[in-house]
Amino acid sequence: MVPEGWKEGCVGDLLEGLESGVSVNGEDREVREHEKAVLKVSSVSYGTFDAKAAKVINPTEIERARINPKKDRVIISRSNTEAFVGASAYVDEDYPNLFLPDKLWQTIPKPKMNMKWLAYLLSSSYVRYSLKKLATGTSGSMKNITKSELLTLKVLIPSLVEQKKIAEILSTWDKAITTTEQLLANSQQQKKALMQQLLTGKTRLLDENGERFSGEWKKVKLGAVADMNSGGTPKSNIEEYYGGNIPWVSIADMTKQGKWIASTEKNLTELGLENSSARIYPKNSVLYAMYASIGECSVAQVPLSSSQAILGIRPKSGLDFEFLYFFLTSLKEKIKLQGQQGTQSNLNAGMVKNFLLYLPDMEEQKEIATVLSSADQEITTLQKKIDTLKQEKKALMQQLLTGKRRVKVT
Repeated sequence: MVPEGWKEGCVGDLLEGLESGVSVNGEDREVREHEKAVLKVSSVSYGTFDAKAAKVINPTEIERARINPKKDRVIISRSNTEAFVGASAYVDEDYPNLFLPDKLWQTIPKPKMNMKWLAYLLSSSYVRYSLKKLATGTSGSMKNITKSELLTLKVLIPSLVEQKKIAEILSTWDKAITTTEQLLANSQQQKKALMQQLLTGKTRLLDENGERFSGEWKKVKLGAVADMNSGGTPKSNIEEYYGGNIPWVSIADMTKQGKWIASTEKNLTELGLENSSARIYPKNSVLYAMYASIGECSVAQVPLSSSQAILGIRPKSGLDFEFLYFFLTSLKEKIKLQGQQGTQSNLNAGMVKNFLLYLPDMEEQKEIATVLSSADQEITTLQKKIDTLKQEKKALMQQLLTGKRRVKVT
């Protein structure tokens, strides 16, 4: 049913046409001021225009580049992975030093059509689903849509004044999301700086009497203050080994759940535990990924087991488990970088036992862990707020862009 005052049409009714650039060779590095660059398809992958997702054009190729991203246009990916083919983004300013590749289209709008509204329409669940269904390609990693398929896609078109009002309302939600994302980024950066200061003793906290902690920290190897061993994986083809009540942690569980692990996607039976090298780690053991997502870290909220890719670290007296968690978390970027460089693609228990850490007394460890946990809570709260805002915006888009919910226009 067509809402009153709206009309049935297609995307082509809103545009004079689509323009695209050409494929030029470029260097994949940060673009410096005054350099000319060609956009990557990832510049529109996530619904907002990322002008930094670009490659510096080789000097011999610059004359071939021709189409710049222009203010108040929409850029659309005609060729991309299945997840991102048909992805689009609104351009809010002119970019004279950027150019489109052949895999991106830019809209040429007709008069009296609101491109911001069109950008929201193209990113709506209905249009994204329709474009994915239309996409063709034999490769699972690259799909394509044609101009004809995009331009003939059926849509409901409100009046120009209602297009503008819908775009204004949804833009307000975008601003709220962007503001909260910036707060999240600031909190994450502040926590990173706080970890660097607190875990090295450069900044000392106050004790329960309001006095600054003092005293030297001990330099120790992790293996001297904690016991550790890796887990194991029962044979997957023996059903009797799985489906029990013993949580069995994989790296996927860790990356999905974050700091605290209380339940897992798979559970072992006692038989599975007995017929593998998996073993039970007690509550508050620190779980540490030794390969795949090396450096990933979590804490066991309940007794559990793990795969062989994970080291279960049990602190001895004198080492607080949350202090250890934050110490290992602080190493994550360094460990991952080493893996990317190929010098240390995997870890093993021997390497982790040799990690050096500076250890204050238990009271100061716990106070440091409390402060960093508070920072974590702030980050978690902001992330939940972003997720909620995005879900609410998605529901509002579905109502406004189909006319199920009308806006007041004057």
